[in-house]
Amino acid sequence: MVGGTQNDDEAELMLQGQAEIWGHMLAFADSMALKCAVELRIADIIHSHGRPITLSQIATCIDSPSPDIVYLARIMRFLVHAKIFTAAAPPGGGETLYGLTPASKWLLRDGELSLAPMIIMENHPSLTAPWHCFAACVKEGGIAFEKAHNRQIWDFASGNPEFNKIFNEAMACTAKISIKAVMAAYKDGFGRIGSLVDVGGGTGGAVAEVVKAYPHIKGVNFDLPHVVATAPAYDGVSHVGGDMFESIPCADAIFMKWILHDWNDEDCIKILKNCRKAILEKTGKIIIVDAVIRPDGDDPFDKTRMVFDLVMMAHASHGKERTEIEWKRLLEEGGFPRYRIIQIPNLQVIIEAYPV
Repeated sequence: MVGGTQNDDEAELMLQGQAEIWGHMLAFADSMALKCAVELRIADIIHSHGRPITLSQIATCIDSPSPDIVYLARIMRFLVHAKIFTAAAPPGGGETLYGLTPASKWLLRDGELSLAPMIIMENHPSLTAPWHCFAACVKEGGIAFEKAHNRQIWDFASGNPEFNKIFNEAMACTAKISIKAVMAAYKDGFGRIGSLVDVGGGTGGAVAEVVKAYPHIKGVNFDLPHVVATAPAYDGVSHVGGDMFESIPCADAIFMKWILHDWNDEDCIKILKNCRKAILEKTGKIIIVDAVIRPDGDDPFDKTRMVFDLVMMAHASHGKERTEIEWKRLLEEGGFPRYRIIQIPNLQVIIEAYPV
């Protein structure tokens, strides 16, 4: 009997392992279903009605003369199972009613805070292609994005206006989410700053929010020329095109959101040294908004931070997410021996660092 019990336990573990591998193998279906929901604006359609609605009502509002309601039903069944939407039979009978959840509210295109543009970008064929190059990178070295497209992502974006627009919209949506979390947790951090440069600030949304809350701050949005060329005007913010590897505009403080994770340690140290040159030694500081990975962590974002390390492998030029020990080493070599980490309700944290 003991042997039989052991064999049964092993069989159960093997079955569980098989189920796990199937789940990982087909995990891309989650992303594709989310992308479909965003492209069809399903969350927006339900939200516009102000209440749960039927499949027929959703189909009627889809931008198509003849939507396939059977396909739609299967997509919705999957997303309901994933707890992206709710499904419930009305008390008096009739068609199933589909509603929003806290998760699907992040799919609203017109929401104040939305991840819809990020979903579109991360599932763009140009960005999924490099994932297929991981094995080649392990065998040969190199950059996955370059193997897929024969150029780095920044060059690809500058030469592809359509992709550049998708990329900028995705960065803008994450900037809104991050800056709201930063503003809530870092209230005293901006009070004594007279000028702030957002390095790699995209189209300027993040620094504009800071200046709006602290009108005394002179804001500078600093990014590549082709990026700032499409940036809208904001009160109190000037857009400056340039290269952070060459020089950074001077200011009381430097702000960098999701910038250093795009680069390897050597490049990050170059950027940090240019930041050091741009601020005063005694009063200057840098404000880094980036992830700190904890392989054994168990908060709601820890797994996603680990996933983003693979995203960096796929999209960046040797970029990576870092542990606190790796951040400490990087900051010291870049000229910032003193730092503190401030937790915020977000995927990232604030790393406030000083030159003395």
